[in-house]
Amino acid sequence: MSADDAKIGMKQGLVNYGDAEFSLFMRKAFIKAMGYSDDALERPVIGVVNTYSGYNACHRNVPELVDAIRRGVMMAGGIAVDFPVISIHESFSAPTSMFLRNLMAMDVEEMIRAQPMDAVVLIGGCDKTVPALLMGAASAGVPAILEVTGPMITGFFRGERLGACTDCRRMWGMHRAGELDAEEIADAGDRLMPTAGTCMVMGTASTMALMSEALGMMLPGGAAIPAVHADRLRHAEATGTRAVAMAAERLTPDQIMTPDAFANAFKMLLATGGSTNGLVHMTAVAGRLGIEVDLEALDKLSDEIPVLVDLKPSGQHYMEDLNNAGGAAPIMREIRQKLATDCLTVTGKTLGKNIDAAPADWGQQVVKTAADPIFPKGGIAVLRGSLAPNGAIIKQSAAAPHLMKHEGRAVVFDDLADMAERLDSPDLDVNADDILVLKNAGPKGAPGMPESGYIPIPRKLAQAGVKDMLRMSDARMSGTAFGTIVLHISPEAAEGGPLGLVENGDRIVLDVEARRLDLLVDEAVLAERRKGWKPVTHKGQERGYLKLYLDEVTQAEDGADFRFLMPARTGQSTP
Repeated sequence: MSADDAKIGMKQGLVNYGDAEFSLFMRKAFIKAMGYSDDALERPVIGVVNTYSGYNACHRNVPELVDAIRRGVMMAGGIAVDFPVISIHESFSAPTSMFLRNLMAMDVEEMIRAQPMDAVVLIGGCDKTVPALLMGAASAGVPAILEVTGPMITGFFRGERLGACTDCRRMWGMHRAGELDAEEIADAGDRLMPTAGTCMVMGTASTMALMSEALGMMLPGGAAIPAVHADRLRHAEATGTRAVAMAAERLTPDQIMTPDAFANAFKMLLATGGSTNGLVHMTAVAGRLGIEVDLEALDKLSDEIPVLVDLKPSGQHYMEDLNNAGGAAPIMREIRQKLATDCLTVTGKTLGKNIDAAPADWGQQVVKTAADPIFPKGGIAVLRGSLAPNGAIIKQSAAAPHLMKHEGRAVVFDDLADMAERLDSPDLDVNADDILVLKNAGPKGAPGMPESGYIPIPRKLAQAGVKDMLRMSDARMSGTAFGTIVLHISPEAAEGGPLGLVENGDRIVLDVEARRLDLLVDEAVLAERRKGWKPVTHKGQERGYLKLYLDEVTQAEDGADFRFLMPARTGQSTP
């Protein structure tokens, strides 16, 4: 038996009692209380990250997935051991789920390191869980494979097909405008999310699932299967089986998640018109491997890869329709010439081989051709300028064409509390051609970079029929949201960026075609304002996780990860 063979299964990562044989004896004695036999304990151990939580409806089906994964592991000759980690749901994570993403990633990494396992199956779903799992697994370095909970199927309201949470936002906007009364909006709320699973539109969960399949970290076909379909359980079973083989092959995340593989994931992001969150999250995953994301290269790709997926909020369909159309495969087939098809995946085969093995296109209408796209360019454009020296982004596929080049007067909200207090005031000095500017909503300012970039239309304008106007901030936006919204302005206001110096009445120019975002204020005026600038403070910032977060979090262009968790850059970047 080689030294490596001696450190598999229950024999690896022993507790340090000063006597390795005693440590193994103790470990086996305790785990036998779970009912395992000696034969079982000699088999490869596959850890299963269990992200079930009573607060997380997106993960309601996780117990079923764990059972299916166990079955797959057992059939392949391994033993599956599930273990809990932090579970994050977007609507049940104050102040924001993004604030807790890095904590979950630390939890995942340390639990993989601390417990004996030859490979690990990662079960994610709701927005921040998938990036947290991939970040933790990338840092831990153990063979890893992803399974997602899958999207919900659609609901119906008075004959209209509904999808969370694009239609949540649309209907709430109608309620704010007086088009739906209190009883009607409550009725809609009962029908928007009819099953277990993640949002069934191209929100962050769907975006991350599709990007992860293109990245090579998920078995083919897994990104779009609805949570309640039997195929989801069959996919989970196959994932468990494959995890045992990956353990034997020592197929680790760094062999799969290469610069070219991340570029493939970003190409999927552009082709799907996916959530802007996909950019910041996958940047954080790449950063865990010392890989830099080249925003300029990504922006150039946006001119080459149009939005092909006809799915809300950029189109009309839902994730179950994409699943019926073949899932990720027809998307990758359509952009194949742009993909690095020689990238290794969790199948042990290349991405190109996986695409070749996918069922042929049968004439579906959800994934369009490059000759007849939903939007002629990629979903996301990268902006720079005097207001965003380190960059900003806009989801151009969900924006109003007439606002893509716009100059307007800034109507400024100093923070989220200020916005909540004044946005709907009848005395607010605002017109439809103004620009709503939200400050101090970035990684440090909020804290946690909430999805508050989707600034509601002021009530008096909404009631007058205004459906969209230019909005901008250092915050994020849900992938389910829509509108002409500039996000991730960096440096953020709380870091001393120019955004923090904007005042009411300042003129701002957005020119998406020129990729510019500029504040039309003389530098001398800004220098004078800078003298009076003070960073925001937060209650409780002197202790605990909040202190760690504020001390270590990076800006959006670096994935908003913690500096001390990011290795030195390898010199590699996404092509």
